[in-house]
Amino acid sequence: MSFVQHCQRIVRNPHLSPAQKARLLSLEAENALPYPDLPPAVREALDARIICDMYEGHAPYKGRYVLPDYERFLTRGSRWLELDAPRDLDEAIEALRILYHHVPSVTGMPVWLGRLDQLLLPFIGGVPEETLYRKLKALWVYLDRVLPDAFMHVNVGPDDNPVCRLILRIDAELKQVAPNLTLFYDPEISPDSLLLQGVTNIAECSKPHIANYPLNQADFDSRGFGIVSCYNVLPIGGGANTLTRLNLKAVAELSQDVDDFIGNQLPHYCELMSQLIEARCRFLHEESGFFQSFLCEEGIIEEARFVPMFGIYAMAEAVNILLEKSQLTGRYGQDEGANRLGHRISATLAAFVAVRQFAHAWRGRALLHSQAGLSIDQGTTPGVRIPYGQEPDPATHLLALAPHHRFYSSGVSEILTLEPTIRQNPQAMMQLCKGGFALGMREFSANVAGHDLVRVTGYMVKLSDIAALSEHGSRVNTTGLGAEAAELTGILQRRPRVVSDENLAGQRQ
Repeated sequence: MSFVQHCQRIVRNPHLSPAQKARLLSLEAENALPYPDLPPAVREALDARIICDMYEGHAPYKGRYVLPDYERFLTRGSRWLELDAPRDLDEAIEALRILYHHVPSVTGMPVWLGRLDQLLLPFIGGVPEETLYRKLKALWVYLDRVLPDAFMHVNVGPDDNPVCRLILRIDAELKQVAPNLTLFYDPEISPDSLLLQGVTNIAECSKPHIANYPLNQADFDSRGFGIVSCYNVLPIGGGANTLTRLNLKAVAELSQDVDDFIGNQLPHYCELMSQLIEARCRFLHEESGFFQSFLCEEGIIEEARFVPMFGIYAMAEAVNILLEKSQLTGRYGQDEGANRLGHRISATLAAFVAVRQFAHAWRGRALLHSQAGLSIDQGTTPGVRIPYGQEPDPATHLLALAPHHRFYSSGVSEILTLEPTIRQNPQAMMQLCKGGFALGMREFSANVAGHDLVRVTGYMVKLSDIAALSEHGSRVNTTGLGAEAAELTGILQRRPRVVSDENLAGQRQ
């Protein structure tokens, strides 16, 4: 299909809004431009999708994920936006709403709205709780209706405070697709009652993610980190200039056995993907003009705090293929030997990323990332996850995956699907979360069967929206991705499980 035909199909689609059409047309225009120059071997691996550019576009002109220093913005205001520093809660909320519209990302909308409770706490003095509740609820509705993208993400915690509590309450009440939400948990700071509210929310609406705050913070500096989009951990004041990913299944298929995979094929394709990262970052940083924006000029972002994300996926398929080629038994997620091979692969990837230098990278290195998949992926499992429908009991599940987590400093996530009986016993989910964190997991996410609102690869979608999509379209940009993932990748085949041994994970340290 020609460029013009693609554009005509977009503008004639009766189920797309004008804004959605404009977004898709802009992608067609960008992908009509020449791709950054690539070495022939990199081009070949990219065309074969052994390495993948996440379809970010042929001419990267904005960072993939942008994490503004919202605290700096609220303290100083913005000359370019003609905004003084806010003096009260109303002005702070309005200032953030204005800036959100000027924060770019791969989606065309902001993927990080900040640590919202920390940002608003300085402005709530003297505001009655009921008034604060109404203002925060109005903001939550505004975000879903005006920025209708499930990759938009808010962080709260780890300290217990009125804004954090009210955001959790509002999110459970409204059950919106957007924004996505992560609760930071620190056992030294966060009371059990806050964690219990978080897991009770999960039982109600499959949100929030719960992040192991001290484990994540240890990989970043004093300015901290944010969790954005699906589940991506990045430095505040910067972000990700690009995200590429390596198809471990495809590399395993090209390998003779485990030794060939570890010693030859994996290092080879890691280097080719590094060269792809370099080409895309070079264009963004040196040719696009992105870092000459007011965001940089006013210190809201800093070029030096952007970092490439070195993503991988299809760990499960790679392990199973390599075991078969090496005449070994076992299945990923089910067998200790298979799980150990997966952990060895993660360690090998981390060792490569730790020494490979990049010119355009915070601290000179990429960050290893367990990538959550694309809606078009078939025959592969996201990141280091266990294939859908093959999941063991929850405790065994966490024990199999926890050793991977220490390697993936820019994000690794798993989604447990639990039976609805968990609603009567949220303490069991809380113990499962604590047990996972004790084992070294970076984050805890769960779907509870029977909800309309479900987690796909990390973002949220409503099953009712998917059902109505073909006839009515959707006001939420990401519904189409969720529908495609449901059809092609088997996300709805996740096996709901009972948490019968909720303390088991904590006992097996």
